[in-house]
Amino acid sequence: MNNITLAPVQTDQPSHLMPVFGRQPISFVRGRGSYLYTEDGTEYLDALTGIAVCGLGHSHPAVTEAIIDQASTLIHTSNLYEVPWQTAAAQKLAEVSGMEEVFFSNSGAESNEGAIKIARKFGNMQGITTPKIIVAEHSFHGRTLATLSATGNAKVQEGFAPLVEGFIRVPFGDIEAIEEAAIQHPDIVAILVEPIQGEGGVNTAPQGFSYLEEIRQICNQHHWLMMLDEVQTGNGRTGQYFAYQHTQIVPDVITTAKGLGNGFPIGAVMTQGRAVGVLTAGNHGSTYSGTALGSRVVYTVIDTIQKENLIENANIMGTYIVEQFKQQLAEQNVIVRGFGLMIGLELPKACGELVNVAREQHQLIINVTAGSVIRLLPILNITQEQADELISRIVKLVKDFL
Repeated sequence: MNNITLAPVQTDQPSHLMPVFGRQPISFVRGRGSYLYTEDGTEYLDALTGIAVCGLGHSHPAVTEAIIDQASTLIHTSNLYEVPWQTAAAQKLAEVSGMEEVFFSNSGAESNEGAIKIARKFGNMQGITTPKIIVAEHSFHGRTLATLSATGNAKVQEGFAPLVEGFIRVPFGDIEAIEEAAIQHPDIVAILVEPIQGEGGVNTAPQGFSYLEEIRQICNQHHWLMMLDEVQTGNGRTGQYFAYQHTQIVPDVITTAKGLGNGFPIGAVMTQGRAVGVLTAGNHGSTYSGTALGSRVVYTVIDTIQKENLIENANIMGTYIVEQFKQQLAEQNVIVRGFGLMIGLELPKACGELVNVAREQHQLIINVTAGSVIRLLPILNITQEQADELISRIVKLVKDFL
């Protein structure tokens, strides 16, 4: 750890940061693989990975090398010029996704903003002046004005009226509600859903991934765009590169971010089929879209996932962890849901306090969402030993609580 300068700790000074985050009373100064370390060297097992961001683990050598080399060569020129690493990263992303066009954004919310713009432009091209998008209850799509309006969580929207219009909300997994909306609203142009609702509690629709196949049929029938928010589920998290690849369908629009850059802030919106060519020069853009540095990181992350067979590892380890939880927590009435290394443990009562208990008593970093669901998002290259360590700590945590 030579030649590393840590940020100065100023506990006696007032913070000038805008108080928009509910921070826990801890900070980490370095990470390695599945572990985070405080300044005094205390080690924590990270089962959250920056909320599904650091899929390759902390300080992965391939990503570190790519960042150092590219930062010492060229960071940014702007999209006034060709960016070779951006072209290469888009090619990689197209190969693993089956999509045709890629626009690099800076976050998941920006990716979803891009998808919303594509849907509206698609509608306007057909003469629909008030295009509408179907979205789901309990969804989460971001915190910009358009994406929080699309989000199915009143708490996220509170205080930001008037919301952006043009969204029709239906229960997640309810095909009949979608078909009814089609009858009532002739100006619908798209459906935007998450294959698995992460913030909503690691939920698939009641009918599983066949929900996506049913949506594809409806979109084909009505000439709508099928748009999937894979910000959290993409990049190997569910045991496929993208969650929709658990089926045989291909959406028209995919958004992703989080694991795309392993901690480097970057996202993407991708199109194929009837969504190709909707956005043209001047319709969309971003100063930081696909910088040389960000694009090289994306290329390196995808390349590493492929070379290290991390999709297969996510499947094997995810299946093992889920089965162990089902066996060891069978008497606690815990509902275990798992898709690759996107795992949810639904407890029979609210358990938000377990975030602090896990950190303080078990040196374990977790998250609780939807009030009673422990959400686990470990690294894609988790080892058997680390998986057993995670299982042991979680089982003790839950049994002591229940």
